[in-house]
Amino acid sequence: MDKKKLWNKVKIPLKVIITALLIYYVFQKIDFNQVKQLFLTSNMWFILLAFCSYFLSQVVSSWRLLSFLKAIGLEFSFWYNFRLYLLGMFYNVFLPGGIGGDGYKVYLLRKKFKLPTKRLLLALFFDRLSGLWAVGFISVVLIIFIPQIEIPATWPITALLIGTLIYFLVLRRFFTDFSRHFVRNHIKAGMVQSLQILSVICILLSQDFDGKFSPYLFSFLMSSIVALINIGVAGLGVRDVFMAHASDVFDIDQILAVFLTFTFWMINVLASLPGLWYVYRSKEFEPLPSEEEVAHLKEEEPKNP
Repeated sequence: MDKKKLWNKVKIPLKVIITALLIYYVFQKIDFNQVKQLFLTSNMWFILLAFCSYFLSQVVSSWRLLSFLKAIGLEFSFWYNFRLYLLGMFYNVFLPGGIGGDGYKVYLLRKKFKLPTKRLLLALFFDRLSGLWAVGFISVVLIIFIPQIEIPATWPITALLIGTLIYFLVLRRFFTDFSRHFVRNHIKAGMVQSLQILSVICILLSQDFDGKFSPYLFSFLMSSIVALINIGVAGLGVRDVFMAHASDVFDIDQILAVFLTFTFWMINVLASLPGLWYVYRSKEFEPLPSEEEVAHLKEEEPKNP
């Protein structure tokens, strides 16, 4: 058995083990029963609002992705794209070590529309990069309201403006297709992150929270960046460890911070469940391919697309 096949067999169990170790570590730092008590005393109306806000963020996120796919010449309806997006969400949460949602979307669109894999990967990459930019933008706004971060407000604002300018110029120079609707696409990215921030605020309000929101929101956004490392199952464990340590830096309650990340993770899982329909009941999309099929499809690409 070669190294690639061996890695494909062990990476899912490895992610599960790492996630379990991270969760174990978190609950060595805090009392699990206190987190459990917060779940039991939550205002479910605010949790429902948090879910609705998060799900709406995914609707806008699929709309944003459609813009990047249209930039490379793909033309299909918003609803087709949203159904495919839901299926991708399901695969990302429940098959974190396999091909995953993004890999499946690339496979399906490559096979259906005969576009080079590199073009599709670029569309998904710049879609994610726009989301990262939105995280940076909101983080800079929040920094102004966090006294523990003792730097002049002009520094992060200047860094954001210069970074955005360089980002745009690089896009316009080397990736023209993706720069044509730069402002529109990044407004959509800002909407996605704002709706997720609203979801976090609703989770906090479910506990009758009346303190400062900015340290929790900033810490949560930073945990989102850390979760991109993708060593756990759908971000579980990674965010929680980060938030548990963030409480040592910022003026936030450690129990509430971990409750926040666990609740957000559960909302993410629930929002991904509609994709299950397209796995077992709908015949609209092909079954999840093996990694060998994906590799074979890449080999069929023309050398000079």
